[in-house]
Amino acid sequence: MRRAEVQRTTLETMINVEFTLDGNGEFSGTSGLGFFDHMLTLFCKFGGFNLNLSCQGDLDVDDHHTVEDIGLVLGEAFSKALGDKKGIARFASGFYPMDEALMLIAVDISGRPYLAFEADFPPVLAGKFNYQMVEEFLRGFVQKAGITLHVREISGKNLHHKAEAIFKGLGRTLKVAVSVQGDDLPSTKGVI
Repeated sequence: MRRAEVQRTTLETMINVEFTLDGNGEFSGTSGLGFFDHMLTLFCKFGGFNLNLSCQGDLDVDDHHTVEDIGLVLGEAFSKALGDKKGIARFASGFYPMDEALMLIAVDISGRPYLAFEADFPPVLAGKFNYQMVEEFLRGFVQKAGITLHVREISGKNLHHKAEAIFKGLGRTLKVAVSVQGDDLPSTKGVI
């Protein structure tokens, strides 16, 4: 089973993640941010991932440290769960709608962290969650997961719909990219 557990403790957050790549799409625990928990639930459901999250963050300050650090810890757990990466599809992409919103999500499990984020999220709150944290979460995730991720807004007005299309699309795209297609390492260099 491809799974990993990662802990991170700083002066700002205490986070524990148990992550399974080949799960049944279940999210348990809480970030302390209802909207963000909703997004993580979508990510797991459409990726077929299991995520158990324990988090204590300095939400009295704001949501930045909590969301970014969850991205870092989840990215590290994702990378560890992948193991040697032999046989994975590696690449995947798709267009993901949510009503009027349409997002392009493309991923390369390359070993090179890179985020290209072209989606408009002004500093508006959904509960205690600042929509600008969508990008910060993805940046942290990409950094530790060691993947290249492109997120491009094709259309959209409603911020909830745009965020939902991103998290659903990311889950689905990663599900394809981590699927086992053979035995070889998908690299002409012999390393990812």
